[in-house]
Amino acid sequence: MANITAHRTGEIQRAVLNILTQHPEGLRAKDVLQKVADSLELTDFEKGNYASGVRRFEKIARFSTIGLVKAGWLIKDSGIWSVTPDGKTALSQHKDVEDFKKAVDAKYREWEAGQPEDKEVETSEESVSSIATLEEAEEDAWTEISDYLSELPPYDFQDLVAGLIEAMGYHVSYVSPPGPDRGVDIVATVDPLGIQGTRIKVQVKRRADKADADAIRSFLSLINDNDAGIFVNLGGFTNEAERIAREQERRKLTLIDGQKLLALWVEHYSKLKDTPRRLLPVKPIYFLNLGE
Repeated sequence: MANITAHRTGEIQRAVLNILTQHPEGLRAKDVLQKVADSLELTDFEKGNYASGVRRFEKIARFSTIGLVKAGWLIKDSGIWSVTPDGKTALSQHKDVEDFKKAVDAKYREWEAGQPEDKEVETSEESVSSIATLEEAEEDAWTEISDYLSELPPYDFQDLVAGLIEAMGYHVSYVSPPGPDRGVDIVATVDPLGIQGTRIKVQVKRRADKADADAIRSFLSLINDNDAGIFVNLGGFTNEAERIAREQERRKLTLIDGQKLLALWVEHYSKLKDTPRRLLPVKPIYFLNLGE
């Protein structure tokens, strides 16, 4: 974009990563962009609006993050942005804006070299707006679904997870009835009689906050050596919780956050029974994606 210099792009890119280093668990994209806008003095051009009435800066900032993603310094996951260890290292190694921008560009060229020869990267104002609009649509869709799931009655959400497990080919032998929380909400097996293979124990939470290490340890105490555990939590898991799950050797434990749950739901949607499908009806919507 002619009105955005390389130096300015570098300033925006550094601001994004600097903000995310203060939020190791990640931050919603819209919150990142607001903090970036607050930390910089916007130019008149950036303060201006597109024909649609949307301010330019947010879309310019989104476009500037493409290089960070291709460099492996920024991760975008269903509207949550987080900085990678390599991104933190780059911030400390390239404190000068010009030097930082050159490092991003070098990483981007490495990525670009592996793309098809006829692939062109659009940088016009229209393409910037289109790419940003696609990102925003994906984020808004996830936010809407996440809010919907968080407001489901607890036992409907539990039934939704049980329905998904069945759609994945397992046999659900137990779903916890209303009453005291005993830690195991669903039990499933690989065969109808539960004779062969591993027994699967599932704990289901729809909390908005991340499940911590104590929650994982408590659930692990209910899993025997011959069991496999699945912990579902809409809000995800802390880094320490993920580390504990990852380091298990005798007991298998899988963590499923809201994004993973939705991905599995979409993947197995055609195999869902009518009752669980009615709990979360979804359909694909296609957008023109000029960024790929």
